[in-house]
Amino acid sequence: MEYQILNTSTCLLVLLVFIPTGLGICPSSCKCSGNDRNVDCSGRNLTVLPQGLQDNLTYLNLSFNQFVDLDHQLTRFTNLRTLDISNNWLKNVPAHLPKSLWELYATNNNIKVLQKLDTAYQWNLRVLDISRNMVERAVLINNTLSSLKFLNLSSNKLWTVPTNMPYNIETVDLSNNFLSQILPGTLVRLQHLTSLYLHNNKFSYIPDKAFDQLSQLQVITLYNNPWSCSDNQTIPYVLQWVQGTAARVVGAPCADQPWPSTAPAPAQPTALDSSPMIKGTKAVDREASATAPEPTKVTKTHKQLRAKEVPPALFPSTDSPDGPQEAAATRTILVQDSTEGNASLAPAMGSSTTPMTLSITSGMPTNYSKMPQSTTATLRKEEATPGVPSRASRWQMGLLCLALLHAVA
Repeated sequence: MEYQILNTSTCLLVLLVFIPTGLGICPSSCKCSGNDRNVDCSGRNLTVLPQGLQDNLTYLNLSFNQFVDLDHQLTRFTNLRTLDISNNWLKNVPAHLPKSLWELYATNNNIKVLQKLDTAYQWNLRVLDISRNMVERAVLINNTLSSLKFLNLSSNKLWTVPTNMPYNIETVDLSNNFLSQILPGTLVRLQHLTSLYLHNNKFSYIPDKAFDQLSQLQVITLYNNPWSCSDNQTIPYVLQWVQGTAARVVGAPCADQPWPSTAPAPAQPTALDSSPMIKGTKAVDREASATAPEPTKVTKTHKQLRAKEVPPALFPSTDSPDGPQEAAATRTILVQDSTEGNASLAPAMGSSTTPMTLSITSGMPTNYSKMPQSTTATLRKEEATPGVPSRASRWQMGLLCLALLHAVA
């Protein structure tokens, strides 16, 4: 009997010693639920973990405290599914987190770099939120985070879209950063991506084929980026992709501006074209070509080798508008070069007594008084034939011959 009482006492003592350690109790500074496996210690100004947390926790909220370092302090919670360490003073993601994590929230801390070892062994992690930090570089290892579905790196200081993002990811939030480039192949594997947030960044263009593999994309945000809408070398890709994608585009680039023209750029003026005389000549030519009718074919001035008689052409009378008309009219006028002649022709012809023929040609005249301004005046120079006597001389020679014949008879 005494032996049984002793055994019972021993068992009770063991229970009193080990139950608080094995099963745990809810710390006084926290709120617990679900058999003390869901613990909320947020907003308590804690700097160290509270005593009494049991090892089989599944949910732990340590947000809005003053934690600076939690390295190696959370490894023992091997059943932990959700960890919230937001709004603290942490400078890095805690090292050696339990591999059982499904969700990790570390927003609004002082984290500057996402190291590759921070996520190297998190095969079960589905949600990773490191927004509102000072992350300048996010290093992810290829083929890790195979279960990750949601990645939030918004409101950081990233300059480049992170590479090696897990291929099964569905939502990526990179808004409110300093992103200006997407390296080749960064988004090629993300064929399950449905939501991509890129608003409030520094993108001026999207590289060619960067979005071509996002076949499951449903929504993308692109507003508040300094797009180079006038650059017809780099901007056309994203404009054409926006027009052809089935996804909902929030804030399409250059929506309030016309598309860049594909016409070739005008030729730059040369040094010769920039002179005032050339510019004035070109301006006069443009005005003349815009107002003047199409000129007729110009007849070349040629020299007549032998004297020819040019019959006078018929011109419509200026008094009778119904006079005869011809398809082409030519009038020949003999002009004697003398001191009383045309003063404009005298310097050119000098003191020569060579007769000149003035040929005036017009196309389809309808009224002589309304001859078109494009009529061409052609001067044809004729050389006098030497040795041909005039008509009066021939009469005198005839009379002389008759007188000689009469005397001989």
